[in-house]
Amino acid sequence: MSLNSLPRLDGYAMPAEWAPQAQVWMAWPERPDNWRDSGGPAQQVFATVANTIAENEPVSMVVSAREYSRARAALSAGVRVVEMSTNDAWMRDIGPTFVAHTKGDVRAVDWTFNAWGGFNGGLYAPWDADDAVAAKIAGIERVARYRAPFVLEGGAIHVDGEGTCLTTEECLLNPNRNPDLSREQIEQHLRDYLGVDTVLWLGRGVLDDETDGHVDNLCCFLRPGVVALTWTDDPSDPQYPISLDAFQRLQAMRDARGRALEIIKLPMPRTLVMMSEREAAGVLAVPGSQPRGANVRLAASYVNFLICNGAIILPAFDDPNDALARSMLAEQFPGREIRQVPGREILYGGGNVHCITQQQPSSGR
Repeated sequence: MSLNSLPRLDGYAMPAEWAPQAQVWMAWPERPDNWRDSGGPAQQVFATVANTIAENEPVSMVVSAREYSRARAALSAGVRVVEMSTNDAWMRDIGPTFVAHTKGDVRAVDWTFNAWGGFNGGLYAPWDADDAVAAKIAGIERVARYRAPFVLEGGAIHVDGEGTCLTTEECLLNPNRNPDLSREQIEQHLRDYLGVDTVLWLGRGVLDDETDGHVDNLCCFLRPGVVALTWTDDPSDPQYPISLDAFQRLQAMRDARGRALEIIKLPMPRTLVMMSEREAAGVLAVPGSQPRGANVRLAASYVNFLICNGAIILPAFDDPNDALARSMLAEQFPGREIRQVPGREILYGGGNVHCITQQQPSSGR
C-alpha cells in the first residue's frame, strides 16, 4: 500500500542500526560489467556475508531467475532466497529504508533511485529494475510504503535513532541528484521521511568513492553521541584533508539532544587497495558503465561495516590494519561479536559490507 502522508507526521522514524532487527536484505551480484568473472568471486563473498549474518538473524537474498539455483546452493538455511529482478546488487541504496512507530509498527520509505547520478555521472543505465526493488520488498513484507519524491540512496545517510542524521554535501548537494532542491529543502525532506530533527553535514566523502561521497564509507554512529570516522595520520595522503575537515566539523557539532560528539578515528587500510591487471581483465567493458581499471586506488574503509543482532560484520582487506580495526570496534561494541569477512571483492565492485546490506527493524506486531 502506497501512502500519501509523511512518516514524521504519522509518528514514524528510522531506528538506529543497533536497534533490534527482524532481518537483513541483500541482492545477488552477477553484472559482468561490474563484477569480475561474471560475478563468481563476488558471489562467494556475498554468500559468506549472508551466511555470517544468518548466524545471528534471518537474511533475505534477492536473486534473478537465472542465478536462483546457484545462490540457493551457496546460501545457508538461514537465508531466504527471493526471486526478483535487479540491475545490480547494492541493497543499501536500492532497497527500502524502514521506519518504525513507537508502538512497534514498521513501514518502508521508497527513495527515488537514479544509479548515483543518472545521465550526469551515474554508474549504469538503465536502473528501472533497481528503482522498483523497494516497492517489491514492501509488498513481500506487507508493510505500507512511502514513495519519496526525491533522489536518495540509503548509503548517503546514517541516523542515531534519537533525532540526528549524518550526511555529506558531496552527495546530497550534487547536482546529479536533486538539482532543483536547495540545501534547506533537502534537510526538510530528511526530517519528514526519516523522522529526525537535526541534520549534520560533512563535506566530502572518502577519496575516489564513486557514489559521490556516501557518508557510510566516511563516518557512522556507533551509539548516540559517538561516531567512527575514516582516518589517516599521513598528511601526504589526499584523504587526509578530507578526514581532517570532517573531524573539525564533527568537533563543532551537537546532535539532536545537544551532545558534543565523541569521535573514534578508525584508521584506513595501511596499503592502498587496487585491482590487479588479471582481476581487472575479468570485468566486461561496456559503454555507459563505470570502467574497472587496474592499479587504481579504491575507496577502502573499515567504517563500511554492518551492525546486526549480536554482531558487527566488518570488512577485511588482507591488510595489517585489519586486526587494529577489529580490536577498536570490539572495544566500542563489548556486547557484540566482531565478525570479519573478505572485503576486497566487494570493494572491486564499488562498495562494501554496509553497501550490500539493508536492515529491517523488528516490529511489535
